[in-house]
Amino acid sequence: MSVQVLAAKMAEVELKDVPSKELTPESPLTPKADDKGMVENEPKATSATTPTMEPMVKTGDTSPGFLTPNTKMPQASAMKRTDPQQNGGEAFVNRDGTVAEAPRLKKIQFADQKQEFNKRPTKIGRRSLSRSISQSSTDSYGSAASYTDSSDDETSPRDKQQKNSKGNGDFCIKNIKQADFGRREIEIAEQEMPALMALRKRAQGEKPLAGAKVVGCTHITAQTASTCESAVLMETLTALGAQCRWAACNIYSTQNEVAAALAEGGFSVFAWKGESEDDFWWCIDRCVNLEGWQPNMILDDGGDLTHWIYKKYPNMFKKIKGIVEESVTGVHRLYQLSKAGKLCVPAMNVNDSVTKQKFDNLYCCRESILDGLKRTTDVMFGGKQVMVCGYGEVGKGCCAALKAMGSIVYVTEIDPICALQACMDGFRLVKLNEVIRQVDIVITCTGNKNVVVREYLDRMKNGCIVCNMGHSNTEIDVASLRTPELTWERVRSQVDHVIWPDGKRIVLLAEGRLLNLSCSTVPTFVLSITATTQALALIELYNAPEGRYKQDVYLLPKKMDEYVASLHLPTFDAHLTELSDEQAKYLGLNKNGPFKPNYYR
Repeated sequence: MSVQVLAAKMAEVELKDVPSKELTPESPLTPKADDKGMVENEPKATSATTPTMEPMVKTGDTSPGFLTPNTKMPQASAMKRTDPQQNGGEAFVNRDGTVAEAPRLKKIQFADQKQEFNKRPTKIGRRSLSRSISQSSTDSYGSAASYTDSSDDETSPRDKQQKNSKGNGDFCIKNIKQADFGRREIEIAEQEMPALMALRKRAQGEKPLAGAKVVGCTHITAQTASTCESAVLMETLTALGAQCRWAACNIYSTQNEVAAALAEGGFSVFAWKGESEDDFWWCIDRCVNLEGWQPNMILDDGGDLTHWIYKKYPNMFKKIKGIVEESVTGVHRLYQLSKAGKLCVPAMNVNDSVTKQKFDNLYCCRESILDGLKRTTDVMFGGKQVMVCGYGEVGKGCCAALKAMGSIVYVTEIDPICALQACMDGFRLVKLNEVIRQVDIVITCTGNKNVVVREYLDRMKNGCIVCNMGHSNTEIDVASLRTPELTWERVRSQVDHVIWPDGKRIVLLAEGRLLNLSCSTVPTFVLSITATTQALALIELYNAPEGRYKQDVYLLPKKMDEYVASLHLPTFDAHLTELSDEQAKYLGLNKNGPFKPNYYR
């Protein structure tokens, strides 16, 4: 049938007006109809001879595109009735007597209808609120398939009695049922941690940590930090002969599935994501205070575990052989104790080892800063003005990443050497108060306290994003924001709007805690370097003959630094050049290293 014949037949159909109320749903997004049944903002017909087409009515079709200015609905199709079997909805009766369900209208919630929340949600309220607003974004900070039993959210892990499949209950985690998923996460991470796996194979027969009782306080992570660093490290230490008890050094960084897998494997783990401050110290105490178990080695990240033992159980240091510390904050605490003459055991400064500084701090932060900001705020970096406080290795990594994305980066620094490096790298060195009103993002990377105080927070522009890449939550003066005149709104997991009385707001990420481990991912391969360095430091301190290390802070021997690096080279199919005897003699080096002096950084 030709198009002309079809049009002529369709033109013969008797059409009647459609009441305007049937074309005007509650949603303001649907085109309105005037009193003649015409749809507003539609072009009018230019010819009276233009044939009109009978609409093809489809069940559930809500598209306004079926109606043209001259289109009228057949009378039979315009007859409405209420069908109780359709849940009280409206239905159309077609010509053949069949009933077609009327289009269902979807109500849209607008900004002025937003839900009101408490200024400071309770612990349970924060969890339920984050689920109701953006469960998908919440899950994305953990593993892609991270699951949580909603019934468990209402109960603190401290109030649960859980046991693994072997009947062991010496742990406190979120949900032991997540162990299988956590085990798969650990297996994935092992593929990106070649040095630890190689160390496990090489030293397993010797058991260099036999008899060691290691109490640890680090990040217990999987996809939250894109690595099972602590999990693989703990299993490696156990394979080397050690007994381990573990707590988390950050209340937000624990991956619950990984903690469950460790608990199922027989490890004494006390950690879960979203701990309160009281939970945090309780977990550390449970690791330390166990009848019949006396730790003799400490593996710390931030110094909180060391501080707790000094404060509550100082007599334990009589049997402790040494401390291994990873972070800037923790190392600073150790040097303070040493200076005051209160450090009573040897300590190994892993943070300032070459492998930690040149790889973990720089490359890890260079990748994870962008990931953390994108996941939490969806911000576009091009053209944004960013303030990075501190130009150490962490600051260098952050600045390099942001500059590459087109951001305008400012730097604050107290050290003239680091300051000169920032200038030579093309960044403008300023004081924070000079540009605080104009920057879009503020990132702290100092390891210090009160870097961004309330005065600066008050002067920030509306919508400024504030976050921390250092260790503790003291770099940003978050406590000063807990005042009655300021309103806190939880937008999504780890993202808060802090609103001033005049309506200005800042976007605070992870409540001022470590951004990349709280909100995003970290390259597993890079953290493999750090974890291997920690394992070797424990082996060195535990097996060192009496008198080699005194009650002071030491750096990892350069030979071990180079060994850590060499274990990672096969991943890249890299081949080292060997010195000839003549070359080694000329340089005054051993052909097998170390190739740099101990003072090299």
